[in-house]
Amino acid sequence: MSEFHEVILCKYGELVLKGANLSYFEALLEKEMRERAKRHGHFHIYHSQSTLYIVPKDEDCDLDGMLDSARRVFGIVGITRAAVADKNLEDILRVAKGYLPPFMDGKKTFRVDAKRADKTFPIASPELAGEVGAALLSANPRLRVDLHNPDCRIRVEVRETAAYIHADQEKGAGGMPIRSNGRGLLLLSGGIDSPVAGYMMAKRGVEIEALHFESFPYTSERAREKVLELATELCEYCTKIHVHVISLTHIQEELRDKCEEDYFTLLLRRFMMTLAERCAKAYKCGALITGESLGQVASQTMEAIGVTDDATGMPVLRPCIGMDKEEIVQIARRIGTFETSIQPYEDCCTVFTPRHPRTRPVLEKVLAQQAKVDFDALVDEAWGGMYTVTCRLKEY
Repeated sequence: MSEFHEVILCKYGELVLKGANLSYFEALLEKEMRERAKRHGHFHIYHSQSTLYIVPKDEDCDLDGMLDSARRVFGIVGITRAAVADKNLEDILRVAKGYLPPFMDGKKTFRVDAKRADKTFPIASPELAGEVGAALLSANPRLRVDLHNPDCRIRVEVRETAAYIHADQEKGAGGMPIRSNGRGLLLLSGGIDSPVAGYMMAKRGVEIEALHFESFPYTSERAREKVLELATELCEYCTKIHVHVISLTHIQEELRDKCEEDYFTLLLRRFMMTLAERCAKAYKCGALITGESLGQVASQTMEAIGVTDDATGMPVLRPCIGMDKEEIVQIARRIGTFETSIQPYEDCCTVFTPRHPRTRPVLEKVLAQQAKVDFDALVDEAWGGMYTVTCRLKEY
């Protein structure tokens, strides 16, 4: 452990605009961070002046692990580990000269910014920045100051009870605290798009429940395990996700036997949306979430989306709708789901795929095909076989 007393500082983003409601969002943020901190030791977590403080209580705390976990907490835009100094110039300079050199190793230029949140501190911010900069130059003659494009940016913050010194603040996860904007049901397949959609809505503060459709024995147990692994990977951002699993096997067999082939995908998606709405209402979700991208496949044309949306009265959130595949892949790589998504285990949407699916469907004709099967009975049967698996943030 460092010879200096280190803490983690987490800076708010758009939360600062919440005015009188700020305390509600701060409470959610603290709750999420405390849940994550349990894996890394005993920490004191509190907020003050638009910053969340994570303070280790003993030497056994894993500050590196806590920092890595905090990077994935929505609602934080900036995060850094910082050394604590007494609120006097002598101690600030002592800590700066002793604590900062490892962060500046290999760097040629630096800049110091100072901020006095405590305006009673007798040294003005520009003067304090100059003093710290001069001390660092004296201790490290090879360095030089660059105010415009420095290799290393040093920050000194004088706050209510102490001064905090850190280098090169990292970018946080951004967004809104989880559970601050309701609960949504993610239709989670084994593909690339749906985990990205879940991540994007979680970033806006939506608590994620998930629904997966399987078609055993046409799809394998490994396909289901792949989906549960994706849900676990999303738990890096969501902490916990309940994955509800419904079999579509009988529904797909009935559609295959009784309906025209080119309507198969549209009819199947109507069953999915109806079952998803029932699941969402059962688990108090205010919206459905899908990974659809306009025009990406036959079932994602504007007309096809209109036909499937007709099967539900709930809002359907589609955060990927205007994105191309490469944009979605980039996010999947960044959040760690891509490699799992591309594993070659097919999901239910690949079963009995029509050779020539309808891309410009007419609702009345789709409903005429749907009438060939006992829609309500098949929905009830599938719903009765649903089971749930809970995925959680991995322990390290």
